[in-house]
Amino acid sequence: MPDLRSIRVFLQVAEGRSFAGAARALAMTPASVTRIVARLEEDLGQQLLVRTSRRVAPTAAGARVAARYAPILAEFDAASAELERALRPDRGTLSISVPMSFGQQTMPGLIAAFRLAFPNVRLRVNLADRLIDILGEGVDLAIRISAPPTDRSTIWRRICAIPRHVVAAPSLFDRAPRPGAPGDLDPALCLSYGADGTAERWSFAREGGTVAVTAGSGIVCNNGDVLLALAASGAGMTLLPDFLTEGARRDGTVETVLPDWESAPLSLGIFYPPYDELPPLVATFTDFFEAYLRDRAGFAF
Repeated sequence: MPDLRSIRVFLQVAEGRSFAGAARALAMTPASVTRIVARLEEDLGQQLLVRTSRRVAPTAAGARVAARYAPILAEFDAASAELERALRPDRGTLSISVPMSFGQQTMPGLIAAFRLAFPNVRLRVNLADRLIDILGEGVDLAIRISAPPTDRSTIWRRICAIPRHVVAAPSLFDRAPRPGAPGDLDPALCLSYGADGTAERWSFAREGGTVAVTAGSGIVCNNGDVLLALAASGAGMTLLPDFLTEGARRDGTVETVLPDWESAPLSLGIFYPPYDELPPLVATFTDFFEAYLRDRAGFAF
């Protein structure tokens, strides 16, 4: 019976139609690849590849071998990766989905620090604001800034609150009245976050009660960085998480509007597939993620 290594080498040659290409992909020498394929052909008693000076191609027997063994090898690799992720807290591959603006602002530093601590963990990071199918897309965990999930098939762990405030460029109030209360907000100057084009609903609270207002629909965007840039240009006011606006507020590019009113915070949480128990690698990243954010501005633990 052929071993997995020889099958892997043969499949790489057959797929790429090249011994040299297979050698590069597998970090082997061309001579070793040629020798392993020749031994496999000898063991099976069949010529698996046609070799000419111009091309390499599977024979009919080679095509049958590839068709039977390719799915078996893929399943073996998937099972090996799953076991590695389930049994080892410090190595393996972790697939993560992260919101766009949060990912751009926070994840580079976090990922660099995590890799220093766990150099044997391979990270696959996808930035997307949409609600993903965490089971269908094969994601180990999804970081989201949202309300708790309504889907009972997923697990949700709240990490911290995300405070947010309305911000605007100081120059905006050279041409428009500065609002003193939520009811003074001009919807035409309020930039909405959203993906469906509808105006955002803003809720504010302070001692004595809560007030909700409808922002404008003249500009609706599903990216916080773009909304912050629009606000900084004087295009209007927008309600954004503090972690996103911290730098712009510090350098005076934007200022907080209605500082005496609290906007309802969002929650930063992690969505998991329906694990019976968190795999060690997933738990390792979760603990590191929470510890990393504790010392960062804009995150309220």
